[in-house]
Amino acid sequence: TERIALPNNPDRTCIIITLNRPDSLNCFSTAVCHDLAKIFQEIHDELQNDAAKNNKQTNLAAVILTGNGPAFCAGADLTDPPNPLVQSSDLWEHLQCNPVHFMDRCGVPIIGAVHGYCITGGFELALACDILVGDDSTKFKDTHVKFGLAPCWGLSQKLQRRVGPGRAKWISFSATTVRAQQALDWGLLNEIVSANESTTNGNSAVLTRAVEMADEIAKNDTVMVRRYKRALVEGGEMDLMHGLQRERELGISHYLEVMNDGSTFEGAKEFIT
Repeated sequence: TERIALPNNPDRTCIIITLNRPDSLNCFSTAVCHDLAKIFQEIHDELQNDAAKNNKQTNLAAVILTGNGPAFCAGADLTDPPNPLVQSSDLWEHLQCNPVHFMDRCGVPIIGAVHGYCITGGFELALACDILVGDDSTKFKDTHVKFGLAPCWGLSQKLQRRVGPGRAKWISFSATTVRAQQALDWGLLNEIVSANESTTNGNSAVLTRAVEMADEIAKNDTVMVRRYKRALVEGGEMDLMHGLQRERELGISHYLEVMNDGSTFEGAKEFIT
């Protein structure tokens, strides 16, 4: 895990979390799974503490999840896989070991920098990200049905919301490989960069682009990015009528807070003029 200042917004930071088992294609063992859960819980707690203190100057703009070596993540390490009963459980002592539980509750955008294989459990980690950038090597694959495994980190629900039910059913029923261009065309990836593109900082092209995305997010209002994410996430779990109602509730709460200081509309006027 590394926290870096963003190049064009040096007062803002992003946290880069790197799966670092390249010889195992970044397959996650029980220990890696628990470590990842702990990292995202710490980020969640940091943001919750900032909100409790009404700290509008907190500098974390985004989180980036990536993998070291030739793959993003090829799923669970079958020599030491996380206990699926624990990972499926809603008991608090089990949720503390579930990285996706805390990813889903992360208050800032999560950007997945996905290269190479992104398979099954790795696919579920990617779907817990808000934004996905890939390169020419990116390959998604859901092998749950091939090996008689049940998804427990949201793949059956999140994939269909991202690409549509028909495409999601085909990906999961067939265990077919979805390559980068198709993933982009279907809306699974937000962008593709060239894997051979040279970078000046030694990072992969996909990670470099993820940092650029974090930098673009960082130039905007910190509080509103987080509140907009909340509106998108909470509303996305509802039907349209209730989602619109939730947007209005969150909007009223926001404006009751900011109208008094006068800065919101002054900033908008300055932008327009």
